[in-house]
Amino acid sequence: MIHKQLLNNLRGIKAGMRKYLLSVVMERVLHSPKTSYSQSGEDMIIRHVFNALGVSNPSYIDIGAHHPFELSNTAWFYEHGSRGINIEANPLLMAPFLEYRKHDVNLNVGIMEEAGEMDFFIIDPPSLSTFSESEAKRIEREYGYAIREIKKIPVTTVQQVFERHLPGGHLPDFLSIDVEGFEGPIFRSIDFDTWSPTVICCETVVFEMKGIAGKNSEIVDFLTARGYMVYADTGINTIFVKKSTWENR
Repeated sequence: MIHKQLLNNLRGIKAGMRKYLLSVVMERVLHSPKTSYSQSGEDMIIRHVFNALGVSNPSYIDIGAHHPFELSNTAWFYEHGSRGINIEANPLLMAPFLEYRKHDVNLNVGIMEEAGEMDFFIIDPPSLSTFSESEAKRIEREYGYAIREIKKIPVTTVQQVFERHLPGGHLPDFLSIDVEGFEGPIFRSIDFDTWSPTVICCETVVFEMKGIAGKNSEIVDFLTARGYMVYADTGINTIFVKKSTWENR
């Protein structure tokens, strides 16, 4: 909505100029960058963390990226000059990344503890697709979302991704992960002595038929044991910050 004061100011301007100024205002309103792309404002919380740490363009790796903008924890950073790696196992979701995130590295693979090939359960809606057969069947059974297809998808490790795409380069400052039940194997695949991102955003909510059942305490315990603190929780995602980095800011 255009502010009332702006309309009052425009009344004293000639009709032609008034029409032009209104068109400029509406163009900016309709086409200005979004404030947040995340599901619950996680990107703005993460932005605040990096601002407090003096990091203006944090690099990222987004595992289970889903879409270049929709529900994305990294899109805002991309639009403001950050660059990183997007990993999406669902081949049906890769084309938009190749078109709209051309300055990122975009990989149609899965991340696991060992490289190889695994069954990937494609569900409608695609945001629920997963490598976890038990999770896919639970979603189908409890929510009625059908498994549309099972495809063999190549999987690799985080370390191999870095070796191939960031040889000798700066490792990502920020890890976003949303993989529908396979967070554990991915976290176990990371050598936190070699790479410990400043910020980790991970889905930690546990859903059941009656709604939210609680939080995945295993993820919280795993990361706090490796030097992270819970900085914020949005109900669905938890944002972890490396404790030593935050305390020494």
